[in-house]
Amino acid sequence: MLFPHSYHRLLRVFLLCFCLVTVARAEERTYTVQSGDTLGGIAQQFGVSARDMQLYNDLPSADRIVVGQVLRVPPGPDVPIRYIVRAGDVLSIIARNHGVRASEIIELNELKNPDALHVGQVLLIPGHARQQRTALPEHVRRELDQIRVRSGWTHIVIHHSGTRRGNVRDMDRYHREDRRMVNGLGYHFVIGNGNGMRNGEIAMGPRWRAQQDGGHLASAAQNRYSIGICLVGNFDQTRPTAQQLHSLRALVGYLQQRAGIPVSNVTTHTRINVRPTACPGRHFPTEEFLRSLRN
Repeated sequence: MLFPHSYHRLLRVFLLCFCLVTVARAEERTYTVQSGDTLGGIAQQFGVSARDMQLYNDLPSADRIVVGQVLRVPPGPDVPIRYIVRAGDVLSIIARNHGVRASEIIELNELKNPDALHVGQVLLIPGHARQQRTALPEHVRRELDQIRVRSGWTHIVIHHSGTRRGNVRDMDRYHREDRRMVNGLGYHFVIGNGNGMRNGEIAMGPRWRAQQDGGHLASAAQNRYSIGICLVGNFDQTRPTAQQLHSLRALVGYLQQRAGIPVSNVTTHTRINVRPTACPGRHFPTEEFLRSLRN
């Protein structure tokens, strides 16, 4: 005979296993584009948003699908998200980056000690997080996951290029030849604006691959612990594009998780540099962006 508490525990274990199977099945769904299809119409068939379909398949535009193309269908809003714990992860940061409360994750996973997460542990995140989170494209996440992140990164610093167009190759050449920087591109990441790189495209620089100090700040000491992200554009004249801000939010969230960086240490060039600078420009929405990281 099962006592009531034993019954409820078995029921919770069953539901947890069911959720894992459901997640696996949901993640396997695909759809082959037919003549006359639109991304919005496909998304509606599966009960997901067109935006989620676009992000899940790393599509540069919702209008750019072709007949015969195989699209991966993201899990629906009621299916829990399967998250694998990485080195440096903290439950509060995992929860914040998914837009849920830590208590929800604790309850769903029946965590006895939320402070004792271990690398490789599988956590289920409530499905409604999918409506709020900002996700990196899958190929970008896979590439970043291969980097062994060194200890000591404590800050993330946002810059603009100050130019209308740009890309990693040209910036690297400028830093090597004009700025005489031996290691080339001073930033760890560059995010395009559609002029020289795709709008919202995230490019990883050689310094992040090699886990080298940055070259984006005037202080060598600050460069040792600050990750530099540059958005292409002159934000003294225009705002960054919506796609750039979306990519920036996703990248910053990922780096926070990997390096254990709190929101309070996400900042801009002008706020941290030891020499006066206007970077990233008066039209960069600093307060709005930082507030979005806290929500």
